[in-house]
Amino acid sequence: MRLAFVCPRLHEPGTVGGAETLLHSLAVEASRLGHEVEFLVTCAKNHFTWANELPEGTFQRDGIRIRRFPVNAGRDVETFQRLQEAICRGQTLAPEEEEAWLRNSVNADGLVAHLEQNAEAIDRVVAGPYLFGLVEAVARALPEKTLLAPCLHDEPFARVGRIRDMFQRVRGFLFNTEPERRLAHRLFDLHPRTDAVVAMGIEPFTADPGAFAKRTGIAGDYVVYSGRREPLKGTPLLVDYLDCFRQRTGRDVKLVMTGSGDVPVPPTLAPHFHDLGFVSEQEKREAMAGAVAFCHPSVNESLSIVILEAWLAGTPALVHAKGEVLRWQCESSNGGLWFANYPEFEAMLLFYLDHRDQAAALAAQGRAYTLRTYSPEAVRARLRQALEG
Repeated sequence: MRLAFVCPRLHEPGTVGGAETLLHSLAVEASRLGHEVEFLVTCAKNHFTWANELPEGTFQRDGIRIRRFPVNAGRDVETFQRLQEAICRGQTLAPEEEEAWLRNSVNADGLVAHLEQNAEAIDRVVAGPYLFGLVEAVARALPEKTLLAPCLHDEPFARVGRIRDMFQRVRGFLFNTEPERRLAHRLFDLHPRTDAVVAMGIEPFTADPGAFAKRTGIAGDYVVYSGRREPLKGTPLLVDYLDCFRQRTGRDVKLVMTGSGDVPVPPTLAPHFHDLGFVSEQEKREAMAGAVAFCHPSVNESLSIVILEAWLAGTPALVHAKGEVLRWQCESSNGGLWFANYPEFEAMLLFYLDHRDQAAALAAQGRAYTLRTYSPEAVRARLRQALEG
């Protein structure tokens, strides 16, 4: 089969995002299955500005052909932000407002035209995540061939009329988890030809739990978080909770973060906060391996790749109870604990600190689950079946 994968940004150094990682991983696995794969992206790196920072054109990477297209000029950012804020407030947009919201999102008309011009030669289009104008335009152009990898969250954007129309129009879906699939069916009246939970494969690895302290000099107990730092990811909550934990319990637990985004930190926590920014995969894994827990406070995820990586590194997870998918990952694996409020956060972190053997047992169960369910071989088998459906 000839496959086209579409994502607004490419998974590459300096780009942090689960959707980008997922789409790239699926494209690589499809290529390993023997399919002809082309990956279509924009020239943008920054998901706030969507500026064309990268060169237009075609190149090869990881066995697949990648083609970059410029983001449309003339985005009305003010209109986009005004409508985005209205959606977040739960306001219902008029049809012309939905059109304006999508049109002033990230778009690349050249990319859509490329798909339309080659439609007869393309067997499937795999596109995601769901909430960008580019993905909606692709699904509208080739609905019968589009498999949406939506990375769906229970959020106001999922209730926009044009988004509902997109979900009902496409051929099918490559979901990350069973809770994400259930959410899609709960929100939309779906009757897809392909309705698969595929996710992405994680290559097995081990990491030295003592390497991080030796390399950085950051010794003692710490909690780690990796990824984008922003309110939607819950990172301000984690900062506040750990600051409160230190003051209430007197336990010397530090906070280590890798990834991108500003992190406002109160003066009481600042000497015990370590923002490493972008690090190599090996450095990230070592930071995970040395941590007391990997804490992911987001309530809007379709799959946490970094939790799977933390389990492979030998570290248990601590997640927000209102994050249905993250809690499901912990329940399915028995690899982590969850909290709904500060008192529960304090109790769970104290448990990890004071019961190291039991914490290690949870991490081991998470690792076994990841190796069993998210091995490249297991994901490749699910992807093969979904593409043939």
